[in-house]
Order: sequence, then structure tokens, then C-alpha cells
Amino acid sequence: MTAVDVLLHGGVVRTFDDALPWAEAVGITDGRISYVGPSADAPAGRRRVDLAGRLVTPGIIDSHNHLLLGFDDDAVSLEGAHDLDEVRRRITDHAADRPELSWVCAENVVYSVVSGRRPCADDLRGVTDRPVFITTYDQHSVWLNHAAVAALGIGAGEEIHWGRPERDEHGAPTGWITDFYTSAMTTAGLRDLQRTIPLYSPDRRYRRVESSLRLAAATGITTAVEPQVPLAELDLMYRARRGHPRSTRVISALFHPIGADAAFRRDLRDAVDGAPADDGLLLGPVKLYADDVIEPHTAAMLDDYANRPGHRGRPTLPPAEFGQLLTELDRLGFTTHTHATGDLGVRVALDAIEQAARTNRTRDRRHGVVHVECLHPDDLPRFRQLGAVAAMQPRHCSPDLVAGTWMDNVGEQRWPAAWRFRSLLASGAPVAFSSDWQVGEMDPLVGVYTAMTRASLDGRSAWTPDERVSLDQALRAYTRGGAWAWHREHDLGIVRRGALADLVVWSANLYALQPAELLAERADLTLVGGEVVHDATTDRVIRPEQLPAATGTCGSGR
Repeated sequence: MTAVDVLLHGGVVRTFDDALPWAEAVGITDGRISYVGPSADAPAGRRRVDLAGRLVTPGIIDSHNHLLLGFDDDAVSLEGAHDLDEVRRRITDHAADRPELSWVCAENVVYSVVSGRRPCADDLRGVTDRPVFITTYDQHSVWLNHAAVAALGIGAGEEIHWGRPERDEHGAPTGWITDFYTSAMTTAGLRDLQRTIPLYSPDRRYRRVESSLRLAAATGITTAVEPQVPLAELDLMYRARRGHPRSTRVISALFHPIGADAAFRRDLRDAVDGAPADDGLLLGPVKLYADDVIEPHTAAMLDDYANRPGHRGRPTLPPAEFGQLLTELDRLGFTTHTHATGDLGVRVALDAIEQAARTNRTRDRRHGVVHVECLHPDDLPRFRQLGAVAAMQPRHCSPDLVAGTWMDNVGEQRWPAAWRFRSLLASGAPVAFSSDWQVGEMDPLVGVYTAMTRASLDGRSAWTPDERVSLDQALRAYTRGGAWAWHREHDLGIVRRGALADLVVWSANLYALQPAELLAERADLTLVGGEVVHDATTDRVIRPEQLPAATGTCGSGR
């Protein structure tokens, strides 16, 4: 038998190949898998890796990972700041430490930091005399101080392209901006942000992509789907690919703003058709929004919010208009990746997918519905019927993140409709798991643990336990599910001869552990196309510049 380039042997290999579900060894030749089977029958390897009982799986496919968000070293993180005093202290300290910054920027504040109401500019009085710009952990809202309101001209009635300023009963701006992420990535919104807010300069945005790619490799992610790339920032993705050719593969979904016209859709088509052939950076999906998010009551619900009678939010477009848009994109050959959190938002997305298939007579397009936080029982079987992918984030349902604002807004009567992983899988629906970095931690083991337990990371509380899934189901959704979602099931998400050698060697046999023990494990080796892009097993790391300072979990989620 001909020797292989690399032989991984002596371990537990979960292949997700129904013809051979388990093995002990994997051989790699020319970037593809050339042997799967018992260690005793394995060919010689020019390089041998003794797995010593560790688990090997297909590489993780993170089907919704905002590489462009990342973290910014010049902004202060408000992760873990759950009261106003702590927010004020961190911003005050950051402003004092960085007197050269013209704007004081912060990230990851939670909505409930001020009890019973929205945060406002008055809450930031006295922390600094410079403008303060704070994004929420889900990137859908912004909190400004009075200096920022004045600098942006909002107090004089000026509107902004990157969000919707809330105003009090007298018409004065409160300092709270909604609809941020749906507006910020439009051409006009991004232009205004880059002109005004240093946090959004191209160089700082590029540094975020680099750090996100380093963390992806370090956590076992071999393919990451960047779900919202504006055409104006597509060059950042090409730049990252040139600068880091040996790293995680990227699928870039191009953002379609609300109100964009047919000429813009032709630009999308030209960008995809003109993209260079590169399996490490693929273009093609189109990101849409069916609604916004539940925390600020802007997701579209079928019934009133539990704590706001008479208010149900609203879809981003009238449903008929949204159906026409998705149908047109489907006709042009695009797969769509539609944000939908409320039960009405999810229904609007599914109705549009059904309309597109009926009108265009297209098959197997595999349109995605992202988040699916609240799912009406009538719509659950439609994912399987339509072949629509439920692209979901397990960490979002953790009670330490949704207790309070999310749970109160939705109301206990609808809690059983939240993040229905088990029910969707049981129905035969295509499900692809993801992190929603940096809304949630990038580490897939955090997602696996949460999918298995529906519990907080400290294990103290669990929520809606009927929707728990097994370790095997969770890993399948992170591998085979993701590969199928992106039409890559023949090459990715499986350990089978001929498939690309995108693999993870975990630090233990995860199948031998209790769920809580998963949080102490890590990706020991990450291979993309047979090349090691991350090695945590030696003091010498392959390509040190590709690794973050720490490879634990980062960020916050919902």
C-alpha cells in the first residue's frame, strides 16, 4: 500500500459517513483523505500522529460567523458588565487610559444594564467629555452620550444612515439607536460610519478579520461563513485571503440592504461571477433580513409582545414585497441567508422561500433561515418540506443570556417555541449550527455543550430542556449539516476517502465525557486541506501569527 503524506492513528474517528460511521485512523494524501479504517490496516505515513485515544471529527463548519465584527483592541469590552455602575467605571477608566482617542468606543453591552427601560444619554453623564459610542452585544442597537448626539447632529433633527434614533415625547433624541446592523452595512451607512466613527475605519475592520480567522483555526473551525459582507468591504475578505492563505476557509454572504434595486442585484451577480476561483474564499449567498431582534421589541411576532400590549414589531418589508425580493434573487441563482428571529419573521421567510420555488420551479436551492429564535408550531414541518436550512446558534438559548429581557418580551406561554433544535431535527429539517461570533463565543464546544444541556455555562440553571440534543446530533449539525447547507456535502463535513482533509483532532474523546467536561477541552490540531493551521500540542505553534493570545472562549452571546 502506498504511503500517505500524513497518518492519524490510534484514535476514535467519528466520520459521519453512514457507510463507515467509526474508524481508528485517517490517511491524507495531496490534501484529501486517502484512507479511513482500522489502525492495524493503515498504510505507512510520511508523517505520523499518534492520537492516543483522542477524537477526530470533520472540521467544524460555522455557518454564521461575523468575522468582520471580531474585537477591537482600541475599544473597551463591556462583556460581563451587568449594571450601569460597572459600565460607567469601565468607560471612565478606558477614557482616562486612552486620552489620544477622539471617540471612546465600547462593545457588547447588554440591553438589561438599566432595569426597566432603555439606556439613554443621561446615563453616561460625567464619564468623559468626548463622544461615546457603544454597541450592544447583538450589534443591533447603539448607545450614545450627549457629546456623541451633538457631534452627529442628531439633536438638531439630523437623521443618520446607519440607524434609527429614538426620541422622547418632545422629539429630543434619547441617545439610543435601533436598527443599527441592518443599516450600518449599507453603502451610505458604512460611508458615514467610516467618516465619523474611528471604530469602523478599514484598517481596524481588517484587524478584526485577522483576529477572527486566528481564533477560528484555534477552535477547530475549518470553514466559516461570514454572513454579512457589504460590497464596499469585499476587498477586506480578499486582503485577508492573500495575507493568510493557510487558514480557515471562508464563505462570504453578500449583504442586500432593504430598498436596494435591480441594479444593485446585478452588481451582486457581477461580484460573484467575477470572483477568482479559490476554494479558500467563496462568494455567493445573499444576506437578507425578514425582521430585527426580540430584545428591543423590533422582531416581528404573530402576537403581541408579552410586556408590550398592542405591539408586535414588524417585518423589514411587507411580506408580499419580501417574497418578490427573495423570488428575484432565487431566479438570479442566489441562495439566500435570511435573518428571522420572531415567529412572524420566520413565517415571512418561509413563505418567501415557498413562493420562490413555486414561481421559478427551482429545486435544491437550500435557502437558509437564520436564528429561528421563536418558531410557531405550524411552521416547524415547513423546513423539511421546503428543504430550507435552519441556521441556528445553540449558545443563544442559554438561560444566563436570555433570562430577563428576551424571556420577558416573548412571555412564558411562548417559551416552548424557542430554539427548537430537537424538534426540528426530529422532523427531518436540515439544521446547521453556528456561533454567531462575536454575538456568541466562537468556540464550538460552547455551542455543543449548550445544545446538549440548555444550561448556563456554570451549569446552575437549564431552560426548555425538552429541546436538548445529543453530542452526536450537535456535532453532526456543526459538520454534515453545515456542509449540506452550503452544497459542499461531497467535499466537507465528512471523513471519507476523496473528501477534503479538513479535520479536527480534539484534546480528548468527547464521547467519553459528561457535557460539563466539554468546556475544559480544546482543538489540539486543526487541518485544512491536510495542512496544519493550528497546533496546540507543542510549545511551537504552526504559524504563531495566526493564533490569538488565548484560545479559550471569547465574546458574549444571546
